[in-house]
Amino acid sequence: MIRTAVAGILLAIGTLLILITGIGVLKLPDVYNRLNAVAKAASLGLICVLTGVLVLRPGPRTAAVVGVAIVLQLLTAPVGSYALTRAAYRSGTRLTRLTRHDALARRRLADGPAGTGPPADPGAP
Repeated sequence: MIRTAVAGILLAIGTLLILITGIGVLKLPDVYNRLNAVAKAASLGLICVLTGVLVLRPGPRTAAVVGVAIVLQLLTAPVGSYALTRAAYRSGTRLTRLTRHDALARRRLADGPAGTGPPADPGAP
């Protein structure tokens, strides 16, 4: 009874975090913000769902599978998000007008010709 309630709570929290991630992908202004939302909230949501499954169906095999899945999620999500964000920046994807500071602007100017990189998007909200 208690185990089912705890598993239900973990599954609900995980599902809610994944839902919030989906809303963030639709509502956030640029690719950089969207990737940040996906990397953090979806990872935490998936970990909550997997932990809920482990609580609901305890056992050594389930623990091993869930443990491996969580470790892989924690290792691959940040690296993948970083790689996608870097690729977007290097390809010239525009920043939103709301971005006030581009920490890589000096480095970009030193690496390439002047004026390369993502300028602010004048049409973004």
